[in-house]
Amino acid sequence: MGVAVVGYFAYHTVQGDRGLVALTHLQGEVSEAQVTLAHVRAEREEMERRAKLLRPDNLDPDMLEERARVLLNMTHPDELVVLLPGRPAPQSTQGGAVTNR
Repeated sequence: MGVAVVGYFAYHTVQGDRGLVALTHLQGEVSEAQVTLAHVRAEREEMERRAKLLRPDNLDPDMLEERARVLLNMTHPDELVVLLPGRPAPQSTQGGAVTNR
Protein backbone atom coordinates (compact mmCIF):
# COMPACT_ATOMS: atom_id res chain seq x y z
CA MET A 1 0.00 0.00 0.00
CA GLY A 2 2.82 2.39 0.90
CA VAL A 3 4.57 1.75 -2.44
CA ALA A 4 1.35 2.57 -4.30
CA VAL A 5 0.96 5.89 -2.45
CA VAL A 6 4.60 6.84 -3.05
CA GLY A 7 4.26 5.83 -6.71
CA TYR A 8 1.09 7.92 -7.06
CA PHE A 9 2.74 11.04 -5.65
CA ALA A 10 5.96 10.45 -7.61
CA TYR A 11 3.99 10.16 -10.87
CA HIS A 12 2.04 13.37 -10.23
CA THR A 13 5.22 15.18 -9.18
CA VAL A 14 6.57 14.59 -12.69
CA GLN A 15 3.46 14.41 -14.91
CA GLY A 16 0.76 16.30 -13.02
CA ASP A 17 -0.79 19.68 -13.81
CA ARG A 18 1.81 21.32 -11.58
CA GLY A 19 4.57 18.76 -12.12
CA LEU A 20 8.06 19.06 -13.51
CA VAL A 21 6.95 18.67 -17.13
CA ALA A 22 4.40 21.48 -16.73
CA LEU A 23 7.07 23.61 -15.02
CA THR A 24 9.43 23.13 -17.97
CA HIS A 25 6.65 24.05 -20.39
CA LEU A 26 5.76 27.19 -18.41
CA GLN A 27 9.42 28.26 -18.25
CA GLY A 28 9.59 27.99 -22.05
CA GLU A 29 6.49 30.16 -22.40
CA VAL A 30 7.94 32.72 -19.97
CA SER A 31 11.18 32.95 -21.96
CA GLU A 32 9.20 33.45 -25.22
CA ALA A 33 7.13 36.16 -23.54
CA GLN A 34 10.29 37.90 -22.31
CA VAL A 35 11.71 37.94 -25.85
CA THR A 36 8.44 39.38 -27.17
CA LEU A 37 8.47 41.98 -24.39
CA ALA A 38 12.01 43.03 -25.30
CA HIS A 39 11.00 43.49 -28.95
CA VAL A 40 7.91 45.49 -28.04
CA ARG A 41 9.88 47.70 -25.63
CA ALA A 42 12.50 48.42 -28.28
CA GLU A 43 9.78 49.28 -30.80
CA ARG A 44 8.05 51.54 -28.28
CA GLU A 45 11.29 53.33 -27.42
CA GLU A 46 11.96 53.93 -31.11
CA MET A 47 8.45 55.34 -31.56
CA GLU A 48 8.88 57.58 -28.52
CA ARG A 49 12.22 58.83 -29.84
CA ARG A 50 10.68 59.66 -33.22
CA ALA A 51 7.64 61.29 -31.61
CA LYS A 52 9.92 63.41 -29.43
CA LEU A 53 11.45 64.85 -32.61
CA LEU A 54 7.99 66.11 -33.66
CA ARG A 55 7.18 67.98 -30.45
CA PRO A 56 6.69 71.75 -30.91
CA ASP A 57 9.40 72.68 -28.41
CA ASN A 58 11.99 70.47 -30.17
CA LEU A 59 10.86 70.21 -33.80
CA ASP A 60 13.28 68.46 -36.15
CA PRO A 61 12.80 69.84 -39.70
CA ASP A 62 13.91 66.59 -41.34
CA MET A 63 11.40 64.55 -39.34
CA LEU A 64 8.64 67.04 -40.10
CA GLU A 65 9.40 66.86 -43.82
CA GLU A 66 9.49 63.05 -43.72
CA ARG A 67 6.10 62.83 -42.01
CA ALA A 68 4.58 65.41 -44.36
CA ARG A 69 5.78 63.46 -47.39
CA VAL A 70 4.42 60.19 -46.04
CA LEU A 71 1.04 61.64 -45.09
CA LEU A 72 0.59 63.75 -48.23
CA ASN A 73 2.22 61.23 -50.59
CA MET A 74 4.06 64.09 -52.33
CA THR A 75 7.58 64.58 -53.72
CA HIS A 76 9.49 67.25 -55.61
CA PRO A 77 9.44 66.76 -59.40
CA ASP A 78 13.22 66.21 -59.56
CA GLU A 79 13.38 63.56 -56.81
CA LEU A 80 13.87 59.86 -57.38
CA VAL A 81 11.75 57.49 -55.29
CA VAL A 82 13.43 54.26 -54.14
CA LEU A 83 10.96 51.54 -53.20
CA LEU A 84 12.12 49.19 -50.47
CA PRO A 85 11.34 45.48 -50.69
CA GLY A 86 8.46 44.31 -48.55
CA ARG A 87 6.67 47.66 -48.57
CA PRO A 88 3.70 48.46 -50.79
CA ALA A 89 4.24 50.90 -53.65
CA PRO A 90 2.70 54.34 -53.01
CA GLN A 91 -0.48 55.21 -54.88
CA SER A 92 -0.02 57.77 -57.64
CA THR A 93 -2.15 60.91 -57.23
CA GLN A 94 -2.25 64.25 -59.03
CA GLY A 95 -0.23 67.34 -58.14
CA GLY A 96 3.42 66.27 -57.96
CA ALA A 97 2.67 63.00 -56.27
CA VAL A 98 4.94 59.99 -56.02
CA THR A 99 5.29 58.14 -59.30
CA ASN A 100 7.12 54.94 -60.15
CA ARG A 101 9.95 55.51 -62.59
